[in-house]
Amino acid sequence: MDLSPCIEPATPRPTLRDKPPLSPPIHVSLITLGVADLPRAVAFYEALGLVRRVKEAKGAAFFQAGGVVLSLYPRHDLAADAGVVDGRAGVFGGIALACNRPSRAEVDTTLIRAVAAGGRGLRPAQPTFWGGYSGYVADPDGHPWEIAHNPGFPLDAEGRITLPE
Repeated sequence: MDLSPCIEPATPRPTLRDKPPLSPPIHVSLITLGVADLPRAVAFYEALGLVRRVKEAKGAAFFQAGGVVLSLYPRHDLAADAGVVDGRAGVFGGIALACNRPSRAEVDTTLIRAVAAGGRGLRPAQPTFWGGYSGYVADPDGHPWEIAHNPGFPLDAEGRITLPE
């Protein structure tokens, strides 16, 4: 039985290439870390020089961190909010945060301060294959931070990276 007269020709499905770009394009505006102990996490980030804002917010903490906001939220509540099962704290989750510093000496100082504030050293600072200098430290909840100096990514007066063309 030939059904070809009954079947309509398929119309092409639109693709992302057919759609206009988002205007404005997306950008990272807030990073939320799930934490086991909110007061301990707040103390850690304050010891690294971040200033807590919106202090009246209950059950969360917010810090202005350059051009983005760093948010701390109870880990189990963050998992529930995202609709996922909370995993084991301290296990690598496929993401690392990074803080670029203006010099190698500032990298070393920042790593020392992070460990003194309750972080755990993961890798000491060392020269990198890309011509910079970096080391890793984990915050009290195991979130890895790369602390780096990259001469190819200059910092502006606010400490934000200026990417070359």
